[in-house]
Amino acid sequence: MHRLTGKSGGDSLIEMSPTDSFSEDLNGYHQHASSSMGSFQQEESGSPLVIDVCLETCESLRSSIASQASSDQSNTPRHDSFTLEQIDVLTGFWRRRALFLKYRSRIQKQQQSKDSVFFRDGVRRIDFVLSYVDDKDGERKQERRRVFEANLVKVGLELEIEDKSESDDRKTYFVKIHAPWEVLATYADVLKIKVPFKANDIPDNSEMPMNWLSTPFRLPEPIMQPEPDFFTAPFDKSKSDFFLIEDRDKFFLPSTRNRIVYYILSRCSYIRDECGERDKKGIKRLLNNSTYTAAFPLHDSRYWTKSKDVNCDSDRYNLYKYWAGFFSFFKEQPLNLIRKYYGEKIGLYFAWLGFYTEMLFFAAVVGTLCFVYGVLTYDDNEWSKEICSDEIGGNIVMCPLCDKKCGFWKLNTTCNSSWQSHLFDNVGTVFFAIFMGIWVTLFLEFWKRRQARLEYEWDLVDFEEEQQQLQLRPEYETKCNSRKLNRITQEMEPYLPITSKCARICLSGATVLLWISLIIACIIGVIAYRLAVYAAFASIMKDSPTSNLEVVGPYITPQLATSVTASCINFVIIMILNLMYERVAVWITDMEIPKTHLEYENKLTVKMFLFQFVNYYSSCFYVAFFKGKFVGYPGDYAYMFGKWSKLRNEECDPGGCLIELTTQLVIVMTGKQVWGNIQEALVPWLMNWWASRKARSYPESLYSRWEQDHDLQGFGQLGLFYEYLEMVIQFGFITLFVASFPLAPLLALFNNIIEIRVDAWKLTTQFRRPVAAKAHCIGAWEEILNGMAVLSVVTNAFIVAFTSDMIPRLVYMYAYQPEGEMNMKGYINNSLSVFNISEIPLPNRPEDGENPLWFNSSITTCRYRDYRNPPGHENQYSHTMQFWHILAAKLAFIIIMEHVVFLVKYFVAWMIPDVPSDVKARVKRERYLVQEYLHNYEVEKLKIQLSQQSHSECTCTPMIYPSLTKHEVLSECL
Repeated sequence: MHRLTGKSGGDSLIEMSPTDSFSEDLNGYHQHASSSMGSFQQEESGSPLVIDVCLETCESLRSSIASQASSDQSNTPRHDSFTLEQIDVLTGFWRRRALFLKYRSRIQKQQQSKDSVFFRDGVRRIDFVLSYVDDKDGERKQERRRVFEANLVKVGLELEIEDKSESDDRKTYFVKIHAPWEVLATYADVLKIKVPFKANDIPDNSEMPMNWLSTPFRLPEPIMQPEPDFFTAPFDKSKSDFFLIEDRDKFFLPSTRNRIVYYILSRCSYIRDECGERDKKGIKRLLNNSTYTAAFPLHDSRYWTKSKDVNCDSDRYNLYKYWAGFFSFFKEQPLNLIRKYYGEKIGLYFAWLGFYTEMLFFAAVVGTLCFVYGVLTYDDNEWSKEICSDEIGGNIVMCPLCDKKCGFWKLNTTCNSSWQSHLFDNVGTVFFAIFMGIWVTLFLEFWKRRQARLEYEWDLVDFEEEQQQLQLRPEYETKCNSRKLNRITQEMEPYLPITSKCARICLSGATVLLWISLIIACIIGVIAYRLAVYAAFASIMKDSPTSNLEVVGPYITPQLATSVTASCINFVIIMILNLMYERVAVWITDMEIPKTHLEYENKLTVKMFLFQFVNYYSSCFYVAFFKGKFVGYPGDYAYMFGKWSKLRNEECDPGGCLIELTTQLVIVMTGKQVWGNIQEALVPWLMNWWASRKARSYPESLYSRWEQDHDLQGFGQLGLFYEYLEMVIQFGFITLFVASFPLAPLLALFNNIIEIRVDAWKLTTQFRRPVAAKAHCIGAWEEILNGMAVLSVVTNAFIVAFTSDMIPRLVYMYAYQPEGEMNMKGYINNSLSVFNISEIPLPNRPEDGENPLWFNSSITTCRYRDYRNPPGHENQYSHTMQFWHILAAKLAFIIIMEHVVFLVKYFVAWMIPDVPSDVKARVKRERYLVQEYLHNYEVEKLKIQLSQQSHSECTCTPMIYPSLTKHEVLSECL
């Protein structure tokens, strides 16, 4: 194995074979050492890697000479060996050389700028940085690093090492990696990276009328368009003069360069070839086993000031100034600059988040209007007036809400919650639920068009085919021992047998179901807790001094205490299960051995979302569709696990279940979003502040660019995944349950305006620069959003029908109003059934002292929420005909609403094409130009070859472009 090590100061490359020398016999050692050391001594200087190998060789020679001296019986001198004195001289020489280089590197380093992203020669750009720390058990790790770095050099990368004495903590070594042109060109060809070959000649007719109105929201043109527009084609190294290459050092963007280097790092072996272990490869495994502590590309400057190096673009500074500042919240996002600096994958996330926030504006406006409608019709709320009046609500005695510990109560105690419920439970809510079903469709369809435009502008068209055919995961290549012929490429490629694949999928599915079942079991446990402690809180808080407080006293109720404590317990359970399931999801996804990175992310996304869906929404589904629906009636209450459990099913809040669902949504959305933003911003800042304190211990240290970035937080493999997950969970809250809370889009809008800037700030200032990655779409999240859009229509229809009181009120007004008028007078009395107190079973009756002072023996009946026949009826306590009419009306409403919304959704989706017509035309023109220009290129190349042959046969001057060079000829013809 050969190691090529670049020397500082622009010296030439040195070639040596350190690993081979250790496998030779003693005589081979002497021969190798004499030849290699002699060549090294002729050089003006050596690299630290070379010196380390020479010192190791000297030690090996010393031990071999000592062993020979002890075992050799003859006194005949050996002419092919070194003496100990010679070894000591060589060892001293190389130690002095090491000290000299360390001193010289310190001087060179002090002359460098803190923002330098180049080797010490100031010419070769640092494309990637590896860091490691020597520890006590470092022999195996040192061997891995030696082989790994040798293999990196073998494929053409150039390395430069910073000694630990020069680092800010005096412990960390840094390996700087540079990819020369040959390596970049080779792998750009392999990865089919698209590069420009002709300036775009299609005029931009996207100017909108009255465009001057958007001037306050626009950014400077160099920030929005950091690169000119070109037609592009996949790079071909053999046709490099076909492309527009002005400067090889700047031809490939830094994001493209670090993507190529990471591609090499992820496939490079760290075990010698003769060991035969195919899976021992990749920087990911070296990071997992702590051989290296970090691997990252460099930021191009400090975020608060421009780089002093004129060769650096300072894109990080521009992003911080124009994008990450909170006071830029009303400005557009520089998506092209984000894509240039961070890559297409991160650029697509911010493009989607920005578009989602823009569309939320329209939903927030309509939702606010619906809320305003509820406020304006506040005084027209006839049923709330009846509840609050002393003549009606004050004379209606309600049955106890729990066994033994709950007493009888009057209906007018629910006056406040009844008025609050009207703000969200009105006719405007039905309109808003239908509107949101259509809004979701418009959002998804317009996003497809926006995504298609970005795919073309960012050279992502047909990228999925590249992903499937060319960019296999290293883990897939190493773990799949079977090979088969690819009918498309006609090459042998690894594949996973169908039996092994099915077994892995079954095990993965069973694991996911097990964890989802665990979540459901935890939710059932929380519900059981609510049922068990409600009676206890009702008894404890009956004579509590908090009930005498003037402002908050009426709101501190057993229901509130039960809900708050249950929510806290549920939150703790969610956090614990999230922490555990994250590792499980990664483990089972790795076990499935996905073929490509895209497939890996999609599988992991589906698993995590299913878990989070059940984790976050299960309590909302319980309140919306189960709580208060299966409670029975006073003579025959329903219990959670049977009557033996004594856990009586929970009834709705006296103001109805809709207001409780609204309250839960407000708490979950605002609490989760505020806490998430604080955690995302504060935790990385504190960790980075603590890490940067190490540099203050050594003020003489330069604290270079790679050391500054090393002290930042790593973005991680799942960094972007959690950003998407947070927004998709929010999307579920504002679509699945929006009928209960029209202001949810407004809260989401405010949160997202802050979220964009918080994400931009932390990515620009608190995290290392992520490895650039390509993605042609938002992946599995798009299908998840489509599924939630369909589900939202169903859930909102059921919420309006079964959770709110909208349908019972309409049925009463149109069919059961006793005076035949179109009003709600008498609705409260009509919606409450009567029960004989004497027939309440003894286990359900309140204990002595639990009833209020106004209750006496003259009260013989109590009321409860249901439609049942009164006592004394031939079918007493059975459902009335009005109950069945209401049920039929609810089912009819669900069917009608779903069909209307789905019909409009599919019509809108059919009317709006996924790809804009001008984008289709541009894609076709680019493909046409690629074929035409390549054809002309080959023709002209053939002409040049023929003219060169004819010129060698005759001395006359060629008539075709006689005064132009080859490159100029090709440029002229193109």
